[in-house]
Amino acid sequence: MAGWQSWNPFSKRETHSHGSIVAYKILTLLSWLLSVVVTVYYTVDEPHDGFTIRRRIWDQNYLYPSAFTMNHIIGDIYWVVLFILQFGYVTSLFSSNAEVVAAAAGVGSHFILNNLFHFAFVMLFVNSHFHIAEVMLVLNFFNLSSLYFRHNTVPRFIHVPVATGPLAWTFVAIYWNGAIMVPHPHSLVARIFGNIFIWSLLAYGVFFIVFFNDYTMGFALSVLSAAIGVAQFKRQVIAFQWIFAFIIMAILFVMTVGVAVPAMTGRDVRWRRTRVTDQERAPLLNEAAA
Repeated sequence: MAGWQSWNPFSKRETHSHGSIVAYKILTLLSWLLSVVVTVYYTVDEPHDGFTIRRRIWDQNYLYPSAFTMNHIIGDIYWVVLFILQFGYVTSLFSSNAEVVAAAAGVGSHFILNNLFHFAFVMLFVNSHFHIAEVMLVLNFFNLSSLYFRHNTVPRFIHVPVATGPLAWTFVAIYWNGAIMVPHPHSLVARIFGNIFIWSLLAYGVFFIVFFNDYTMGFALSVLSAAIGVAQFKRQVIAFQWIFAFIIMAILFVMTVGVAVPAMTGRDVRWRRTRVTDQERAPLLNEAAA
């Protein structure tokens, strides 16, 4: 068992060998570039190779309207900011501070796997293979959830681009792509189910805010809720979905501010009474950013 732990790239360890650090630097950078290039390429271009027709990401979004159709402008802003933050994480692997490098390397395997899953999802999504794309999203959701709960004490400049941002997107994308892949995604029945399932965004965000004081997750989900709300309003003014989306956005944003402002001023706000052991497991979100 000890031998497996030493070989398992997802094992939680305090120190890393020089060789593993070099490997993380190379694989993290390459996988991140792969994720960025394929996302940007299929956002702005629509290639035809003579055999298959691939649609741009947001063309698929509007071609198959559903209860989780998102506004592409807000979606693009989300990903641009996330990629910039992720670049900051990648550069932390090249830091002269050994503690920063160790913290960054500790989540490197999950981040690399996330990039590969994202690459696979984009390629499948633009080729309209929505069912297999859903499998990629679900697998990545488990990968990122494992990352979040096993490494929730990393500094905020690592936590946000590696855990919060991708996990929030993946959670919403499961509904987004899932709504597209079902038959007649614009039907009344599909919209009713959409009216129900959209509240899971609120429940998911409240869970992280209340139990982990993670205002970054609350903010990320509020932005994605806004993307859904704007698109649903433009699509059908007389409908519940955009109203629900904006209500969810507002609640999450208010709760986010309620935790973020005190944390930034050096105070600790708890939504529930916790024991010392709970506080030791809470994410390092109330500490000053490194």
